[in-house]
Amino acid sequence: MSANGTACVITGATVFEGDDFLEDHCVVLEGATITQVLPAAEAPNGAATCTLSGGILAPGFIDLQVNGGAGILFNDAPSVGTLVSSSMLAEVRNAAAHRTCGTTSLLPTVMSDTPERQRACVDAVRAALDSGHPGIAGIHIEGPFFEPARRGAHDANLIRSLESADIEWLGALDDLKVLLTLAPEHASPAQLEQIAGGGTIISAGHTNATYDQIKAAADHGLSGVTHLYNAMSLSTGRQPGTVGAALDDDRLWVSVIADGHHVHPANIRTAYRAKPGGMLLLVSDAMATVGSYVNAFELYGQQVTECDGRLINSEGVLAGSAIGLIDAVRFAHKVVGLPLAECLRMASRYPAAALGLEHSLGRIAPGYRGDLVHFGENFSVQSTWLAGERAMAL
Repeated sequence: MSANGTACVITGATVFEGDDFLEDHCVVLEGATITQVLPAAEAPNGAATCTLSGGILAPGFIDLQVNGGAGILFNDAPSVGTLVSSSMLAEVRNAAAHRTCGTTSLLPTVMSDTPERQRACVDAVRAALDSGHPGIAGIHIEGPFFEPARRGAHDANLIRSLESADIEWLGALDDLKVLLTLAPEHASPAQLEQIAGGGTIISAGHTNATYDQIKAAADHGLSGVTHLYNAMSLSTGRQPGTVGAALDDDRLWVSVIADGHHVHPANIRTAYRAKPGGMLLLVSDAMATVGSYVNAFELYGQQVTECDGRLINSEGVLAGSAIGLIDAVRFAHKVVGLPLAECLRMASRYPAAALGLEHSLGRIAPGYRGDLVHFGENFSVQSTWLAGERAMAL
């Protein structure tokens, strides 16, 4: 739809353009780009029209932490067939699965693994981008530079120290958007500065860092905190820990998994009240089960099984989530009690800003890419548009 540059008018839904809910408005697409948001009565004559049956039309969601989907884990993709074709196919399948959850852009996330496997995953992302797939925003490298005591479901045998060769490799990825999650207490200020100076976005996670260590890391390039409250030092009366620093330092954005299992609703409300606007993000941390009929898979040779919405490995540890971002938006609004507008921004505008893409993604505004999600009153995704191309979810 509108791929050839012909104007297309989307009407019939309440438009959330990123700030306000607009009744009786329409969105005009020309090719991959949004050109107008205007009252429906002023829609251009002669344009193709897509009339929606109520619901909300919002900016497409941006997920910074997607381990898998459609029955596939991203770490495992390079092991099947040839590197580029199999990995690219798997990642495009993951992206398609997450579009049914309202996600139009995502960071494929490679969990702690060997250097060879992580490099293969980067090559896979490059191949997907070279194929012209607009839904791949970059890559999230989660580990292996962690505190072993906070490894969560990551394989203890793969956790290792950050070395100069790793920093050189990260510096060579300046053609990609790269988010790196590490334990900052195991990186020197000079290492953090070198990584951040090369363009990599650094986030703290799987860390036992103290309050002071997080604050110091933020002085040297740390910009975010991955899945707040999980796999990190908690806050006590005399030891604020990573959680306390994350909530206290206005420079740091934080992501949260709002699935009802990783974080208590009260803690999400606390984070919402503590952080400045734009600094609390929703992520899925989705695993292979999302967008598929699969309810079990292997991770590091262990069976991970979905039970009552939780993914548990054989050690009884939470191993990612079984949700997409529409589920996180629903939970944050309906259960946590956050305003719907803010929940939608937490899944679109704020992740775009964390990636430095806030001028092209995360809003419905002229000049922005035509990435949209249409969902009903029960938060069921009906359609998505990616770079102006519509995909029906039903």
